[in-house]
Amino acid sequence: MQDLRRFHKTHFPNNRPLPGRHQRLALLSKTPEVNFLTRHRIPVLIAAFTSILLAAISMTAQEEPATISPATTYQLTVRLAGNAGGTVTSTPAGISCPSTCTASFSSGTSVRLTATPASGAYFAGWSGACSASGTGTCTLIMKASQSATASFNVNQTVKVLNHIIFMAQENRGLDHYFGALREYWRTNGFADVSFDGLPQFNPTSGLAPLYGPPPTNRGCDPAYPPPNDCVIDSASPTVTSYRLNTQCIENPSPSWNESHVDWDLTNPYSTTATLDGYVYTNAHDARTINPPYNDTNGIRSMGYYDGNDLNYYYYMATKFSTSDRWFSPVMTRTSPNREYLIAATSQGRVYPNGTDSADQSLLTATTIFQELQNAGISWKIYVNTDNTPCSGSPTPQCLLTLSYIQNFAWGQTIPANYPSHLATMTDFSNDVRNGTLPQVAQIEPASGAGLDEHGSDTDQYPINIQLGAQYVESLIHALMTSVSWKDSAFILTFDEFGGLYDHVPPQHAVTPDGIKPEDLLPGDICKTATGPDCDFTYTGYRLPLIVVSPYAKKHFVSHTVMDTTAILKLIETRFGLPALTKRDASQQSMNQFFNFNFPPWMTPPTPPAQNTSGACYLNQLP
Repeated sequence: MQDLRRFHKTHFPNNRPLPGRHQRLALLSKTPEVNFLTRHRIPVLIAAFTSILLAAISMTAQEEPATISPATTYQLTVRLAGNAGGTVTSTPAGISCPSTCTASFSSGTSVRLTATPASGAYFAGWSGACSASGTGTCTLIMKASQSATASFNVNQTVKVLNHIIFMAQENRGLDHYFGALREYWRTNGFADVSFDGLPQFNPTSGLAPLYGPPPTNRGCDPAYPPPNDCVIDSASPTVTSYRLNTQCIENPSPSWNESHVDWDLTNPYSTTATLDGYVYTNAHDARTINPPYNDTNGIRSMGYYDGNDLNYYYYMATKFSTSDRWFSPVMTRTSPNREYLIAATSQGRVYPNGTDSADQSLLTATTIFQELQNAGISWKIYVNTDNTPCSGSPTPQCLLTLSYIQNFAWGQTIPANYPSHLATMTDFSNDVRNGTLPQVAQIEPASGAGLDEHGSDTDQYPINIQLGAQYVESLIHALMTSVSWKDSAFILTFDEFGGLYDHVPPQHAVTPDGIKPEDLLPGDICKTATGPDCDFTYTGYRLPLIVVSPYAKKHFVSHTVMDTTAILKLIETRFGLPALTKRDASQQSMNQFFNFNFPPWMTPPTPPAQNTSGACYLNQLP
């Protein structure tokens, strides 16, 4: 304070007022103390400020987060689930679960997981990181730690089927009915799969078999019209495979002699099938029957239908499962083939019971229904009584006459001992609706009602195949929309080929019981001579087949040789029954038609209504 007074007196004598701000600054700059401060203190302050600023910058830089380097490894964890066992391994190695279920992999590594079910189990699917994979393998790129779960369940088997229903319509061959399937697939946008139908409908490239010319047979020499027999010679015209317009044809014959001439026109004992006798046999029969048929040249045998005619069958054979190697059991007519269908043998019969002195007695072979009864497995045979003597009085004894079980001695005991096992189609409808279907059911053809799809035996009563297919549609529809659908299989086939052209010959088969043909008539093929097809060691010709079930594979074609006794093998396998004969014992398993672990059709498809607008006439072809 003393210094301030001294400063004031020295610089402001006479007590003058203090100068203004600018004056004060100017005066201060002239003082020795201020000049010293200006010259020395300010540079020091500047230096100090600079030092502080640099330190702050350095501290700020140190406080910024450091850049984080990416992880070099990630962890993969596998879990197992389900009611069965299995393993999951990895490529590259690391995971071998259940032993080692966690492993580390370098960032960016592609790790392939493979799920392998244990014996008796199946891989049910992935969840977690692998949920998008629909197979037993899954590939993951390790960009983060991940986990995946593999589920394994106990294998489902044929035992999921609690109802097996089988039905054989009459007298149609595979080429004749399903030969144009691949054309149907192309036209309707279905994927092509291998199917050995008529060669003219095969694609020109892709899956075998590929395109071939339409099949032919030589026809009757026009120089020998009726009443002459059909003559095949160098002047014979060529009859080429063609589409039928009429839904009704005069009946071709599939009987013993005709089937063997179809095999080889000039040498029915040949070891090699030439399949050139179809036109001749049908012309011969048409000329010798009384009254003669209209088609005395036998060309009806070379006709076929397509997906426009049989739209319901074509749709169902496409959506569900079928076969191009499904045969009738024996090269002859209906009755013996239907005996094989339920007993795996005809005990040497090639004709219906009562044809000659050698086949007067009832068959003593055990039928599938007898086995079922003895094992306590429920069964029924359903028959259609329309236009039969049983329509007004469906007694068990009358219903027996509408089933081929009547040809067996045991079958004759059914009306007295098991009367409720012979039932009408009304009973079938009720059983389907009420969930009371038996474990095994056979549906006999509705022959009296004209709905069996048989060829027309007389021109007065034409049989329309579209009406027969519509009838079958009604039965399958009832099942698909019922409570029984979830655990049922409906097997539709035909009893034999009907004498209609097929380009695949009968196949080697196991004789059921060693019995040779015992009721051949005088003059019959094999009566006095022998050949490879003279015994029951060959199947008959190919047949249409549709396996309908929630478990039936989608759009599946089997190429495994079987005959209709494979249905018996399926029933025996499902219910633990012994084989009836060596024939059904030798059949391949029908399990290949099904996917028991992943049923494709728990919700069934919606088929089109069977077309019934096709023309039906017998007086001309096509």
